[in-house]
Amino acid sequence: MRVSSARGPALITGVALALICGCGSSSGAGPPGGPASGSATSVIPVVASTNVYGDIVKEVGGDKVKVVSIISDPAQDPHSYEAGTRNQLELSRAKVVVENGGGYDDFVSRMLRTAKNSSADVINAVDVSGKAPAAGGEFNEHVWYDLPTVGKLADRIAEALAGAAPADADVFRSNAKTFKDKLTLLQAEEEQIKADHAGTAVAVTEPVPLYLIEASGLHNRTPADFSEAVEEGDEVSPRVLQQTLDLFTGKQVQALVYNEQTSGPQTQKVQQAAEDNGIPVVPVTETLPPGEDYISWMTANVDALKRAMDK
Repeated sequence: MRVSSARGPALITGVALALICGCGSSSGAGPPGGPASGSATSVIPVVASTNVYGDIVKEVGGDKVKVVSIISDPAQDPHSYEAGTRNQLELSRAKVVVENGGGYDDFVSRMLRTAKNSSADVINAVDVSGKAPAAGGEFNEHVWYDLPTVGKLADRIAEALAGAAPADADVFRSNAKTFKDKLTLLQAEEEQIKADHAGTAVAVTEPVPLYLIEASGLHNRTPADFSEAVEEGDEVSPRVLQQTLDLFTGKQVQALVYNEQTSGPQTQKVQQAAEDNGIPVVPVTETLPPGEDYISWMTANVDALKRAMDK
């Protein structure tokens, strides 16, 4: 799914530019004899495109980072997100920036150019993943559902933070290892689903959870034209919609994995068809729900998928 600014990058007004300059010049001044900017007690300013990446930064950086996540509202449809001047201000100050890449959150790079912040260490999760489109195929950019990628990302974040605060490098690397140990436990749960249900057919409304589904050894039966149209916000043709509904009326799939963050009339019809035919619906989102961190959120996703497969 692509996150876009819809009507192009937000323009900084003269007032906003003045604010940026004013904040930049005053942050290290302080009263005579006061602490200087960059002192040992300062925290590293980090901007993440979504609160998923923001939480991973917090896991690695602990109390030594101040993280701003541009998209943090689970009710926000990423398709309709529009960046604002406040986001631009935070990006102008950031020492580290974490974006998804792969066309998902292009507004970040556009805003960085406008903010004229060329010194930030920009981490692109898709680049970190090493994944690329298959020949002639669509690329699934939702790499935060791929646990090996998230482990690599934690290490990359640790190195970026170490570059900004070398004295704390060991802390960041230790925190990254602790985080990755938790990911290993989650990967073991995926492997257990695979051992028990390899090849079981499921359906999705969008490609968002496909890395989770593939790691669990499950087979996506959704017509590509359906999930691609939903992802792009296009209308699904009556023929393709009927093909998708037939998956449930014909009991051809064991579960529907449903992106509840961007639901619409056609996906709701699919959800209703699954429920009417006694097929479990596994809801997923693109951002963290309130009160969740990455590990608790992804654990809930894996557990829900396992329960659906075990029915």
